[in-house]
Amino acid sequence: MTTAERHGAELHAALRGAYTVPPLSAREPGLTIDDAYAISLDLLARRCADGERVVGKKIGATSKAVQDMLGVRQPDFGFLTDWMEAGDTVDIAAKRLIQPRAEAEIAFILKDSLAGPGITPADVIAATAAVAPCFEIVDSRIENWKIGIIDTIADNASCGVFTLGPARVDPRGLDLPSLHVTVTKNGAPLSEGYGHAVQGDPAQAVAWLANTLGAYGVTLDAGDVILSGSLVPLEPARPGDVFAMELSGVGGCSVRFV
Repeated sequence: MTTAERHGAELHAALRGAYTVPPLSAREPGLTIDDAYAISLDLLARRCADGERVVGKKIGATSKAVQDMLGVRQPDFGFLTDWMEAGDTVDIAAKRLIQPRAEAEIAFILKDSLAGPGITPADVIAATAAVAPCFEIVDSRIENWKIGIIDTIADNASCGVFTLGPARVDPRGLDLPSLHVTVTKNGAPLSEGYGHAVQGDPAQAVAWLANTLGAYGVTLDAGDVILSGSLVPLEPARPGDVFAMELSGVGGCSVRFV
């Protein structure tokens, strides 16, 4: 069994069993970023063998606030499957979430494919059918969120589930870096942020994703949902919590945890 298969199997079992494992990077300090992506792809293959279908990709750790919280210093990427798409209610046990945290994002819904290298933010806008408000519920199969960049990459960029708000807006009429988001938790103000928190421009983050994926032979495909990264700090979520966000010029999104 290869290193990717060994750790991919371990993370797949942890995902299905809703338990955590010690950090991979602490147990095997020689792992490289390429090793971590190989583990992530092995984990994805196991999920697809279970019947899940890829419906998009996500960018992680794009903002300074999130990098500071997680102790990582560069973005990463993971995959979205149909099983990970939730409505406005997230059943923590049913979705096998262990230590979930909510973050407000801008989602891009593609009408055309993007294959790096050489993709620009203008290319991203041209390929986008609409943007939507989104909550990504990040989660980690690594104990106590003690992750480095190797651990989060291997663990599908620490993704749990995601939910899209109902609004669909053409990005060509928007100044994406200036979009303002406000987030509440259980009716009380929680956080706020701007589009420029994500690599200066969410479209730039998606271009980075297309170009980075291109090196691994992976494309952004027509119909994909692309989560461009959190605009605000991550917030722990527990049963009974209700989060709501309002993205200026786009619309709102809410999610309730049970």
